Amino acid sequence: MDGAADMERASNSKLNWLRAAVLGANDGIVSVSSIILGVAGATSARHTIFIAGLAGLVAGAFSMAVGEYVSVSSQRDTERAFITREKRRLHEDSTHELEGLAATYEAKGVSRKTALQVARELSERDALKAHLEAELGLDEDDLNNPTQAAFASMVSFTVGGLIPLVAVLAASRGTRVGVTFVAVLAALTITGYASATVGGASRKRAILRVVLGGAVAMALTYLIGHLFGAAVN
Repeated sequence: MDGAADMERASNSKLNWLRAAVLGANDGIVSVSSIILGVAGATSARHTIFIAGLAGLVAGAFSMAVGEYVSVSSQRDTERAFITREKRRLHEDSTHELEGLAATYEAKGVSRKTALQVARELSERDALKAHLEAELGLDEDDLNNPTQAAFASMVSFTVGGLIPLVAVLAASRGTRVGVTFVAVLAALTITGYASATVGGASRKRAILRVVLGGAVAMALTYLIGHLFGAAVN
C-alpha cells in the first residue's frame, strides 16, 4: 500500500509540474507576442520590435519566477506551520488526536469500530503521517520546493516567449505580423492540447480557449500600437 501511495503521489507531483510548465509556456507565448505585435503596430523597425520583445521576455520570465517563488514559499510556510502544530498536539494529547483521526474516517463513511481500528493501526506506524494525510492532505516529505517552482516557471515562460520573438525576427517586413500571428496560434494550439491532455479535459474546448484568447490579445495590442503610434507620429 505504501509503495502504491508513493507512486500515486509521485505521479500527481509530475502532473502538477507538467501542468505548471504548460501554463507558463502559454503565458510566455501570449505576453511576448502581444508586446511584439503592439510595437509592430506602431513601427516597422526590426531593432525596436526586437528590443521590446526581448525586454518583455526577460521581465516576464523573472516576474513569473519571483511570483512563483513567493507563492510556493508562502504555501510551504503555511504547511510547515500546520505540521508543527500537529506535532505539538500529538505530543500534548495523543488520545484526543486519535479520536479526531477516527472521526475523520467516520466522516468519510467508515463505521465507528473500523475507524478506530484504522486510526490505531496507522498511529502505531506513524501518527504524524496519518494525521497529515487524513486531515490536511499533506506529506511532510513531499512539500513543494519554491526554488524548483520558480526555475520551472522561468524556463517555461522563456521557451514560450521565444516562439514569437524568433518568428518576428525570421520574417520579412511585409510578412512579419502575419507570420508571428500564425506561429503564435500554432504554438497555442499545442499548449492547449497539452494542458487538456494533462488535466483530462476536452481538448477542443481547451484549444479554442487559448487560441481565441491569444488571438484577441494580439489583435487588440496591434490595434492599440497602430493607433497610438500614428497619433504620436
